[in-house]
Amino acid sequence: MIQVINRALDILEYVSNETQKPKLMGHIARDLQLNPATCANIIKTLVNRGYLEKSDIQKGYILGKNSRQLLGNNQTFASLISAAEPEMESITNLINEKCLIAILKADKRVVIYKNNCAQMVQANTPDEKKAYDSSTGRLLVAMLSEESLAKFIEQYQLPSKAIWQDANTYEKFMEQIKLIRKNKYALIEDSVQVIGIAAPIYEKGMLVASLSIYLPAFRFSNTTRKKMIQLCVSSAKKVSAKLD
Repeated sequence: MIQVINRALDILEYVSNETQKPKLMGHIARDLQLNPATCANIIKTLVNRGYLEKSDIQKGYILGKNSRQLLGNNQTFASLISAAEPEMESITNLINEKCLIAILKADKRVVIYKNNCAQMVQANTPDEKKAYDSSTGRLLVAMLSEESLAKFIEQYQLPSKAIWQDANTYEKFMEQIKLIRKNKYALIEDSVQVIGIAAPIYEKGMLVASLSIYLPAFRFSNTTRKKMIQLCVSSAKKVSAKLD
């Protein structure tokens, strides 16, 4: 039995309990009865290998992308999907349009769950898409902490004018970020194909995903716009309340 491997697995199992709640290094060492220095070295290795990562919203560690890939989206986000599915069905029953839940992964928004509607013509969107080019992605980027947002811009640059017309300079980009944060939703309505609105989902005060309603542009109107905003924001709040 190799002790350091056992300890690393113990740490991963500990962090995977309540996957969206960051675990402090001191608490990990205390609860697993590990020497603090040993615990710190193992965590550093797991972070470097992508199996743990520091939380952007709260202090502590959460599962990294490699752990999430091993677990698979459905298991990792089971509680989120379970909380969101009834609300998404309710939205679709009310307005007969599609919904999805997405997370931010590098510079892309990744869909972890979506439903269908009964419309003859439905909007379609890929499961992975550049964050700047979707309402969910813009929302998730806008809600990053100031430090994480600065790192995101440094690593992935600003959006091109073709992708986000009103945000292709730093000043214009920050204006859009402030607007999304103020409104607490993101809306793409300048597309000729798909219109989408997104609102944040929180778990215990930490942003974990974005809920979106999307539809073909030809079915979009001022009346639809108002109803979509109200439904999306209120539904995201209901999902957040369930997760809390």
